[in-house]
Amino acid sequence: MLNNRVFWRDARVERAAEVFSGLSSRFSPTGFPDNTACVKRHFFPLCLVLVVGCARLESTAPSSSSDDAAFTRVSEEFLAGYLAWRPQTGTALGLHEYDGKITDCSRESIAAERARLLKFERTLAQWPVKQLGAGSHHDLRLLLAAVRGELFRFDAMHSYTRNPMTYAGALDVNIYIKRDFAPLEQRVGSVVAILRRAPKLLADARANLEPSLARPFVETAIEVANGSADFLGKDLVDALKDVKNAALMAEFNAANQRAVTELRAFVKWLEQERLPRAHARYALGRAEYARMLRNDELLTLPPERVLEIGMAELKREQAAFAAAAREIDPTRKPIDVFKEIQKDHPTEQGLIPDTKKNLEGIRQFLIDRKIVSMPTEVRVRVEETPQFARATSFASMDTPGPFETKATEAYYYVTPPDAKDTPEKKDEWLTAFNYYTTDIVSIHEAYPGHYLQFIHLNASSANRLRKILTSYAFTEGWAHYTEKMAVDEGFGLNNYAAPSPADRLRAAKYRLAQSDEALLRLCRLCVSIRIHCQGMTVEEGAKFFEDNCYYEQKPARSEAIRGSYDPGYLYYTLGKLQVLKLRRDWQAQEGAKYSLQRFHDEMLRHGAPPIRLLREIMLKDRAQWNEVF
Repeated sequence: MLNNRVFWRDARVERAAEVFSGLSSRFSPTGFPDNTACVKRHFFPLCLVLVVGCARLESTAPSSSSDDAAFTRVSEEFLAGYLAWRPQTGTALGLHEYDGKITDCSRESIAAERARLLKFERTLAQWPVKQLGAGSHHDLRLLLAAVRGELFRFDAMHSYTRNPMTYAGALDVNIYIKRDFAPLEQRVGSVVAILRRAPKLLADARANLEPSLARPFVETAIEVANGSADFLGKDLVDALKDVKNAALMAEFNAANQRAVTELRAFVKWLEQERLPRAHARYALGRAEYARMLRNDELLTLPPERVLEIGMAELKREQAAFAAAAREIDPTRKPIDVFKEIQKDHPTEQGLIPDTKKNLEGIRQFLIDRKIVSMPTEVRVRVEETPQFARATSFASMDTPGPFETKATEAYYYVTPPDAKDTPEKKDEWLTAFNYYTTDIVSIHEAYPGHYLQFIHLNASSANRLRKILTSYAFTEGWAHYTEKMAVDEGFGLNNYAAPSPADRLRAAKYRLAQSDEALLRLCRLCVSIRIHCQGMTVEEGAKFFEDNCYYEQKPARSEAIRGSYDPGYLYYTLGKLQVLKLRRDWQAQEGAKYSLQRFHDEMLRHGAPPIRLLREIMLKDRAQWNEVF
């Protein structure tokens, strides 16, 4: 039960989220990059980050309005071109002038976009920063890093020439079904326009992809393309069955059938032309990996040191998992104790009401304990996952883009058992929703994790750039940090001052569930570095997951495969550790003025920058800025 749960909720869903991103940028429409139990991150942002070695933001010299205005014009020019080439990102952000469009992936178009990025890199790198005000100086750093991040994707990740997943999931029309930002017929028109691009998109894929590709990339692309075809052929059709416009639906059916045919043909081409020639060369290499850490999160520590930190944390977390299990039942193995608590789950009928009730309890806990401010009384809505999304979602957070003005609801989706399953299969599915794990997931996804971060971002005075450009380690690190923080603060206890034996037992079960989540993310950190810097194979990575976070073979292999193409999945843990270090340092600085709520509110009001940059903003002692762990 345990490992099936983890595979459903994390490995498969997060992998689907990453690869279904297709051509969407890694700009973040919601402030999240993603993941965990959801197809959220959402639209799969790139951690757009900053460069190392800049002075504290507040110290930048005053500027003339003309200097800042000139920079603003350049930044707006960059964003206009960026979104024009990546229109699906624009739609996800809530900018609906981009609806119905996808990226032109011809060789000429790719070359032109790369040349445009190089031009902006030269311009921004040579900008006279001393003439800018503090805000424009900050934005300059964000833009320069955004450009370099995209160039890394072109030149180090080789997304368009070596990764067939880029194309396999590019016909992503989920947002037009999930969010009611325009009349349904108008959204169907956008879907038709996108599906009509399928023949050209997949012809470009065949022309662009190298003759020999990494086997995990090809195998995953086959899985994703088949999944896309299945979605278009069944779930999308079912979702639009009530549309009454016969002419429009005739256009849709023709375009959809052609897109499905093209995807199946692409799968066959991959199987026949690329899979037989596939190789096992998927590592970035140490130098590029170090560049990724430096560009993404301003981290100058060598990968070996990051791995050393991760391995030490993994041993500590394994001990915490075992200690929590002993509190519950000292006579059994820790993994067996965890499997036992999975049996404490809601009924099929009670799944949504119980999740909703418990989510409200989590929110009230944060208020009662003065842990973080609530910028709005608007609640996230707990609903069953839409039918068309259930194949890849255990639980998910669907938050609107920061510029969405119509479909502004936020949905926390929970997937019930398949109505056609046997009672035994339904019970197995519901073990994944045991009360302890579900509450930890709700903390990560909603309160005070991703949803609360989103509403803080929207309520903040952050400008357009800072609402778009975000850090993977900040967003996932924050959400992962909140799991541990909530349990540390007494979540699950009825009496914080004098917990009863029943309270202590319940708290130990929450600690066990939270520790299980942490073990997974720690294994990701270690496997990511070892695969890309030390020659670890996917098979060896899978064994690492089996040995160190107690996974069975299938989900362990899935996690290792993800590490081959998503080296950034180490950022869950790196972000969490940086938040904990920043909190300790800020507490020491603030002294008697410190409170946990003040820390969280201060952290969340600056957008979602790399935490190394946030240290510059929040800490007065320059000597502490580089002490990130």
